[in-house]
Amino acid sequence: MEVESFENEEVAKLLNDWFISIKVDREERPDVDKVYMTYVQALYGGGGWPLSVFLSPDLKPLMGGTYFPPDDKYGRPGFKTVLRKVKEAWDANKDALVKSGAFAIEQLSEALSAIARSENLPQGLPEKALQKCAEQLADSFDSKYGGFGTAPKFPRPVEIQLMLYHLKKLREKGMAGEKEDRKMVVLTLQCMARGGIHDHVGGGFHRYSVDECWHVPHFEKMLYDQGQLSNAYLDVYSITKDTVFSSMSRDILDYIRRDMIGPSGEIFSAEDADSAEFESAPKKEGAFYIWASQEIDEILGEHATLFKEHYYIKSSGNCDLSRMSDPHNEFEGKNVLIERNAASEMASKLSISLEEYLNILGICREKLFKVRSKRPRPHLDDKVIVSWNGLAISSFARASKILKNEPQGTKFFFPVVGNDPKEYMEVAEKAATFIKKHLYNKQTRELQHSFRNGPSKAPGFLDDYAFLISGLLDMYEFGSSVSWLTWAIELQQMQDKLFLDKTGGGYYNTQGEDQSVLLRVKEDHDGAEPSGNSISAINLLRLASLVAPGSDHYRHNAEHLLAVFEKKLKETAMAVPLMCCAADMLTVRWRKQVVLVGHKSSSDFDSMLAAAHASYDPNRTVIHIDPSDEEEIGFWAKNNEKIVQMAKNNFSAEKVVGLVCQDSTCSPPVYDSNSLVSLLSK
Repeated sequence: MEVESFENEEVAKLLNDWFISIKVDREERPDVDKVYMTYVQALYGGGGWPLSVFLSPDLKPLMGGTYFPPDDKYGRPGFKTVLRKVKEAWDANKDALVKSGAFAIEQLSEALSAIARSENLPQGLPEKALQKCAEQLADSFDSKYGGFGTAPKFPRPVEIQLMLYHLKKLREKGMAGEKEDRKMVVLTLQCMARGGIHDHVGGGFHRYSVDECWHVPHFEKMLYDQGQLSNAYLDVYSITKDTVFSSMSRDILDYIRRDMIGPSGEIFSAEDADSAEFESAPKKEGAFYIWASQEIDEILGEHATLFKEHYYIKSSGNCDLSRMSDPHNEFEGKNVLIERNAASEMASKLSISLEEYLNILGICREKLFKVRSKRPRPHLDDKVIVSWNGLAISSFARASKILKNEPQGTKFFFPVVGNDPKEYMEVAEKAATFIKKHLYNKQTRELQHSFRNGPSKAPGFLDDYAFLISGLLDMYEFGSSVSWLTWAIELQQMQDKLFLDKTGGGYYNTQGEDQSVLLRVKEDHDGAEPSGNSISAINLLRLASLVAPGSDHYRHNAEHLLAVFEKKLKETAMAVPLMCCAADMLTVRWRKQVVLVGHKSSSDFDSMLAAAHASYDPNRTVIHIDPSDEEEIGFWAKNNEKIVQMAKNNFSAEKVVGLVCQDSTCSPPVYDSNSLVSLLSK
């Protein structure tokens, strides 16, 4: 609509004559976007972007919709027709329209301010919701191309999280179905990695695929996708030990490091889909990423034929799957790289080793990367959004230990920024430091939502607190300073103060101070991003396992929060996959605790920490303490005296000691990483 309508002079005249046009950046003001998106979804049964809503002067919605073509076609009214009809309705029935809009907001406000009917969920509901969500996802699974649902296909990492959590529960209970869950997750992530939704030349993932086989994407790259997908690949690597998945995680993280990080460690929010083919040319969708067959021949020379066969490159272009793949003919004669055949099969066909074949592909991608780097880049959205940084901080922190023992020689993707996983934790620490310095008020202990040339006026929203707390917990558990855990606790206290419904349970998405924002919602939908309430429930359970004073408080708030969404868990579990996981975590009364004691400067400590995180277990808490560190001893003396006693009783100047505890009972100590891995695998 930006090109078709908002840059059209005839449309502009109608807007300027009859309306006051307001453009809302939904990333900058998700609270405003949520009000009117909820209205459109409730009124018309669906929503999406672009979103056009017509308001009364007091901001009540009158009507709205998503995409409108400029003129009547596709069986839809054109935007010019809509403008005229709204003007006519306003002139003829202004009072009725305003009354209708006010009534709609009142009804939505009542519906969306859910309160818990009790302090906790009915017994058995968490297990039923988890099972129901897994079954519903399995019913929608695409067994040919992976993913859940049909085109357009969005990477929705919360679905992967649900299936991984479910398969672990099945394994623990010795029930059938684990292999099926695993197959669905593995196939989905493999097909996405091979598809055009993955940037094979520069790394990272595009926003979504317009087709069912992940081929032709909408080329925008969003930070929230990168952080969540990197974690999904890390989790599957932890389960399978297949380096295809670890390499994909590196691929994503190295893309962020190279192209998305500012001078002070801040992580930017997105790269646009559109760019110019050459300087001064008009922008087109995907111009930076697509290739003509002749270009490949000229750049790759002797290896062009091999590369073109591997990535399905055709002289006529390969984006002709359907009209929907390229409605504006922007990809005519061009190719989106996609792997249709396994590398091992192609190598065998050419009678060369797999290693040699992969090396040739790597050399080819490097050449294309150098050529592509001279093209006009898509616009970089250099806003720093706290919530999305929280997601990325989590993935960098986790990768620092999960990838520590990754076999060498498995870096299939170019270009790799660095091979030492320790560097990933440095990225996480720098990003968190930037937020604490520029977007956190130490006096009020409140966050601001975003930063661009200075902090925005928008206050922090629930997602900002919840996602950042989650990232900080991962930073601590995966080996960084206890100071980040201290900050996480402070932020949780402030989140409770600003957003918690102390009577009805759960968290509102806003502070409720801006009267122009007409709805204060308790968000539950786990979509492209998880909901703030789902993440908060998990954060609370993690904090309850870490600290003693207040652990009952954390757990009670988690129970009360989940009780708010009892109906959603019962009736539409598939809409809240991460909340289903959180509800099941609540049934685990005692999370498994791994406690490591020793000098953190030693390589043995680093190895033990990697061992503690070597296997997938979302119900595990890792605590590490160096008894010679006064800051750490002081923190644990205040927050969990048992940890101090364990440290004093098990400290050795020469060794790192590992303990695995549950329900106040600990295993005999182990002193090497292999023993710890073995202990945790039982």
